[in-house]
Amino acid sequence: MNPQAKLVFTISLLLGTTIAISSNHWIMAWTGLEINTLAILPLISKSHHPRAIEAATKYFLVQAAASTLILFSSMTNAWSTGQWDITQMSDPTSCLILTSAIAMKLGLVPFHFWFPEVLQGSPLTTGLLLSTIMKFPPITMLFMTSHSLNPALLTTMAILSTALGGWMGLNQTQTRKIMAYSSISHLGWMAAIIVYDPKLTLLNFYLYTLMTATVFLTLNSIKVLKLSTLMTAWTKTPMLNTMLLLALLSLAGLPPLTGFLPKWLIIQELTKQDMALTATILSLLSLLSLFFYLRLAYCATITLPPHTTNHMKQWHTNKPTNTSIAVLMTLSTMLLPISPMISSII
Repeated sequence: MNPQAKLVFTISLLLGTTIAISSNHWIMAWTGLEINTLAILPLISKSHHPRAIEAATKYFLVQAAASTLILFSSMTNAWSTGQWDITQMSDPTSCLILTSAIAMKLGLVPFHFWFPEVLQGSPLTTGLLLSTIMKFPPITMLFMTSHSLNPALLTTMAILSTALGGWMGLNQTQTRKIMAYSSISHLGWMAAIIVYDPKLTLLNFYLYTLMTATVFLTLNSIKVLKLSTLMTAWTKTPMLNTMLLLALLSLAGLPPLTGFLPKWLIIQELTKQDMALTATILSLLSLLSLFFYLRLAYCATITLPPHTTNHMKQWHTNKPTNTSIAVLMTLSTMLLPISPMISSII
């Protein structure tokens, strides 16, 4: 892709995100979402592969439908209340339509079918954008309207997302699809708590972004797209593969690592809200996700493939160290000791 074109698309992406998260008026928020969608489409389809074009088409259709629903819900709310302010969402029908639209934008169950396919057709760096930055504006809109959303609907979506995210990720061999189902599972945890403690949802999203960026950038650095390639990548960067193990375990939410922090706080908050059953179900369903994270981690650090593989072992080359991966890796594994400070801030 032309560097100037890439610069324009990247700036448009940042502009659209900034407009969407900083606006109070529904029309401005909708404009930001549309700029975002149009800016990411060329980045998805830049390889000109049929799979990439298919992914861009699916993404465009889903996002256009979701944006239309957001506009429709805001117009319905303005019709009944006379308010275009995002925080003044009070009409029940409008809130229901808005929840469905944002769930479609995020890829929450039952609107999740597009997300793994789009991520599979995108390059790893674009997949990282789709999993993190592109989810920030819809999460912000949920945050701003959280006081008027339906808790029962969001809890149902949360449990279904965590269940399907873990269940459907079990049978995958493509790393991008595994990360897509991981994202759906994490969004379930965020949806469960958004009504009761919106700031905790944002904290969960920030930490998820941190850990996902670490995994995506590491996979991009060692050029791994599927598990069979990951099993032979240890010869090239053994230390990076070992750190990838820790990042994946952190993403799974195991206790000594950063990823345990949001799960811990969410379970604590749900218990305070007399929703111990929901917290128990979410915790048990996260074990499904743990299985495929462990499989990824096992493949990343195995030193001899368990069976004959068609992939030749990669050359051990001295690649320059990527500082951003080192910093992200440290943050995604070692933030748990400062959890009292983080919980006091939120």
